Amino acid sequence: MLQDISFRAEKGEFLSILGPNGVGKSTLFRCVLGLLSGYTGQVLVDGTDARQFSIQESARHIAYIPQSSHPIFNYRVFDIALMGATSAVSALRSPGREHTERCRWALEKVGISHLADRCYHRLSGGEQQLVMIARALVQNAPVLMLDEPTANLDFGNQLRVLEQVRSLAREGYTVIQTTHHPEQSYLFSDRILALQNGRVLTEGSPAQVLTGQTIRDLYGAEVEVVSLFEDRARVCIPVDLTK
Repeated sequence: MLQDISFRAEKGEFLSILGPNGVGKSTLFRCVLGLLSGYTGQVLVDGTDARQFSIQESARHIAYIPQSSHPIFNYRVFDIALMGATSAVSALRSPGREHTERCRWALEKVGISHLADRCYHRLSGGEQQLVMIARALVQNAPVLMLDEPTANLDFGNQLRVLEQVRSLAREGYTVIQTTHHPEQSYLFSDRILALQNGRVLTEGSPAQVLTGQTIRDLYGAEVEVVSLFEDRARVCIPVDLTK
């Protein structure tokens, strides 16, 4: 259960919500997305209470990118990405030229235009996640919410996806992700919100949040956080408690 959660995510900012399983990260996302409404307090999106949005109105403000997506039918990559235009098209209309042009732009933007005619089910996990990001760009919402976007990816694809997401934040999108990975939070985020038992444990810049004490509180692991290079990557090195 979430308690006393309060935070802001600004335009052009990459915010990581860090914490182990069961601390409320997914519940927090459902509240922001309007999938849960029985909470006290407010979720304000561009100054409007998110509970006042219809499904279509919410989609114009926020694009949600899940951990993975498994369409029943094996659509082309282009068709999957074009589905992001649904919120802008009435039930009796098909996407127009402006939507197909935006779809081509989105695929090019995330570097997968060469996959446009490939079957979605035949892509790697990293490629599929980039398709989901392209679909979010077609949706044309200013806020991107990613639920553990690298959970099912190998190391190389994790970096490719997060580099794309960070570049979108630099261009003005508000990006919010949930993650289990402290190192990724440090490398790619502007701010980190650490959750513990449904509450905010700490919030701030990556350098402020990613400490040995925070990792100990979140995960019960004894680590030493060290910088490999000045003002760059930090890693968590396990401490041998037997010595």
